[in-house]
Amino acid sequence: REAMLYLSQMLGKPVTCADGEVIGHISDLAIQTGEVFPRITSLAFKGPGNVPFMISWRKYVAEFDGEKVLLDVNAEGIRFSYLQPDEVLIARDLLNKQIVDTRGMKVVRVNDLKLSDTGSSLRLLGAEVGMRGILRSISPKLEAFALKVAKAFGTSIPEQVIAWNYMDLLDRDLSNVKLSVSHKTLDELHPADIADIIEQLDPRLRAQVFAQLDDDQAAEAMAELDDDEVAASIVDDMTEADASKMLSEMDPDDAADLVSELGHEKAEKLLRLMGVNERRAIDQLLGYRDDTAGRIMTSEFVSMPERGTIGDAVERIRGLDEDFETVYYVYTTDDKGRLSGVVTLHELVVEQPDVVLADVAHEATATVGPDDDQEDVAETMNKYNLLSIPVIDDKRKILGIVTIDDAFDVLEEEHEEDLQIAGAHTSDASSDESGHVLMRLLSSEMWLFFWVVGFAVLLVASALACGDITPGLLFGIALPAALHAADTMVRHVTNFFLEYDEDDEDAPSMLGFALRGIGASVVYAGLMLALVAVADAVLSASSPIGADGASALLGRPLSASFLVAAATIVVAFALAPAFLAALRSRDRAGKDMSGQAMRGVALALATVVFVAVALAVICAGTVA
Repeated sequence: REAMLYLSQMLGKPVTCADGEVIGHISDLAIQTGEVFPRITSLAFKGPGNVPFMISWRKYVAEFDGEKVLLDVNAEGIRFSYLQPDEVLIARDLLNKQIVDTRGMKVVRVNDLKLSDTGSSLRLLGAEVGMRGILRSISPKLEAFALKVAKAFGTSIPEQVIAWNYMDLLDRDLSNVKLSVSHKTLDELHPADIADIIEQLDPRLRAQVFAQLDDDQAAEAMAELDDDEVAASIVDDMTEADASKMLSEMDPDDAADLVSELGHEKAEKLLRLMGVNERRAIDQLLGYRDDTAGRIMTSEFVSMPERGTIGDAVERIRGLDEDFETVYYVYTTDDKGRLSGVVTLHELVVEQPDVVLADVAHEATATVGPDDDQEDVAETMNKYNLLSIPVIDDKRKILGIVTIDDAFDVLEEEHEEDLQIAGAHTSDASSDESGHVLMRLLSSEMWLFFWVVGFAVLLVASALACGDITPGLLFGIALPAALHAADTMVRHVTNFFLEYDEDDEDAPSMLGFALRGIGASVVYAGLMLALVAVADAVLSASSPIGADGASALLGRPLSASFLVAAATIVVAFALAPAFLAALRSRDRAGKDMSGQAMRGVALALATVVFVAVALAVICAGTVA
């Protein structure tokens, strides 16, 4: 017989001796970690006065019947024990802690622990990391109710259990604990997967992860980190000797990027500890401006005299270090060291060893200068389908190459910046969903927040000024139209910014941009007022009360409210050039500008303008 149960169902349950005496309540269970599905080895409980005790599960526990742990001896026959070096308390060391799911390559939080009761032993199967674990820890009845509700709607809430042998513990110093090695552990993952995991971890755990990696793994994982601040913080926590050694293992361009994120004093210390050749390569790259070809190029490339042979080039490649930057092309140079041609790997393989390189080399499809913008470099590589592109000086001497992986990074970075400017939501889908619902709502439906605030102000002001909330209520109905227009204006500005460079000759002038926006707002407002006028005419004509009855209450005030909305729309679009100028100014300064921030400012301004004009109309008594 095998029964499934959970730690949350056991904690707090009584511990009963063979004679029925209750001697305490369960506080924890210990496991011996070396097994694939480890057995429960010890029972921890709190006795009278909350005094902690621990006893051997195998020696003293007869059974757990779902309501209590029954011991097979009386109280006087118990001998207490201690936690052994290879044991872990699962409630203390696992529950509500972060673990690494090495199968899913992500960091998760343990909400409950699933156990298997075979009658003869109790074993840990894995960690419950889903919603059911949270519900169960609050109340098993709440979990059962949620399952019934889900079933009624034709869906389910599945368990999300990560088996013990896919887990890698991080929250304690468990260097002497051997986890199951039947599946990949953290240090066996790809560097990109390790980087993803590190970026999800609490900052205090990141250094512990790096301490588990050897020099090569640490260098490769560091190069894969997308967040420069995370990388810099990890280096700050490392010893100078370890950090310098890791930098020496990194590709020069990646090391230069990392060094540029460190403080000046820290960077200088690390560079002094490095070898002369590694430091020279990094110093060379740091001499170029940010976001240029010089900063993302690598000095590791293969060049050969054009008079050399295919065999010479092959031997040169064979003699490269194992960690040398991936070779896509061999670049040939003339007698003065200038770039004269390119030989592909395919040509190196198919041609005879004695063929002269100059006879098979072809002219470089494209080259770039060290001061060229990195986005232009990436777009050039994409245009010509190049795996790498040479960076040359004024004398056509090769300074380095930009490789395809760096070009992809640039394009991804630019794409994310464009999404940020456009206000798109780019947070990681694997983040805690329950903690971000409100933020996602405010992000996607920001206008709703400003509508509620504006509506409340109008109601209160209307009640104070007129003794009646009706005018405020009617004006509040029209406020969403003004807010929607402000939101549209921001999209108009960001789309224009993304479509046209400031120096683009084909781009409309700022005056043309402004006139186009104002023209669109006038059409927008005119159509809205035309619809309202028709509705007002219908209400006035069909009202049995007359001009001073329902029509006066619902017709003219409603028309006035949409007239104020129309005026706000024109004002919002009139501000579009100011938003565009601010966006371009921050772009020239190399600073990001969030689309969400722009939306917030535009919606706030629209709310202020609308409410101010509406209150002026209400207080003037023109709307009753």
